[in-house]
Amino acid sequence: QVQVAESGGGVVQAGNSLRLTCAASGCGASGCARAWFRRTPWKRREWVAGLNWSSGRTFYDISVKGRFTLSKNSANNEVYLDMTRLNADDTGVYTCAATTRGCRDCMESWEFDSWGRGTQVTVST
Repeated sequence: QVQVAESGGGVVQAGNSLRLTCAASGCGASGCARAWFRRTPWKRREWVAGLNWSSGRTFYDISVKGRFTLSKNSANNEVYLDMTRLNADDTGVYTCAATTRGCRDCMESWEFDSWGRGTQVTVST
């Protein structure tokens, strides 16, 4: 069974950067596709970015494209979300989701069957 855990959240000033880590265990040799979702105070849960583990392709919501970058570490099955030029709209609980089945655009919540508990990101202005 895949287990997911996020880390790296915190309070950061607007304009600064933060790295989130998504660790997954139980993915097997093929690894786990991942996605990040966030729940903000004023919106429902929204998709942020996704990574197809086998191809390495990454996908980003328009609101973060050019500011956020996904990368993976195959040695320890971790995925990193590097967030730059953060603004108040980025505040929220960021949750990592994983699946061993792979994903196409890696943006639909139904594609993922293992979820972490989330980590809070607060951008102060």
